[in-house]
Amino acid sequence: MDLNEQLTVGEAAERLGLRTSALRFYEERGLITSARTAGGQRRYARDVLRRVSFIRAAQQVGLPLDEIKEGLRILPADRAPTKDEWEHFAKAWRPRLDEQIRTLEGLRDRLALCIGCGCQTLDSCHVFNPGDVAGRQGPGARYLAGP
Repeated sequence: MDLNEQLTVGEAAERLGLRTSALRFYEERGLITSARTAGGQRRYARDVLRRVSFIRAAQQVGLPLDEIKEGLRILPADRAPTKDEWEHFAKAWRPRLDEQIRTLEGLRDRLALCIGCGCQTLDSCHVFNPGDVAGRQGPGARYLAGP
């Protein structure tokens, strides 16, 4: 494809509502690709907008980047997917998305129980910390503190 028809990193970032560093991050992780100009500047095919939109949506519902990357392997990396290829991709991902929806619905439906359940210790919490696995990681708010 002609580099003049492609988007600069700034143009792509603006269209997606992201910082340019996010696009570079996705590229470093192998989720998207770019071409380079003679001067080494990145240029993105317009289909990167669709790919990054999917990546962001999948991230927002809690899917890990490695899983998203693996799923995107179904799609061609060197050109925009056809309608049939996107439909195949959507069909392949439907079970995983249905699973994630069930997980989110379960959290939503059990959250009120957690607030008023009366658990006195995290070892009795069957929603977020079964068997007090967080307690083995040390004191404090382990899930909030991060790794």
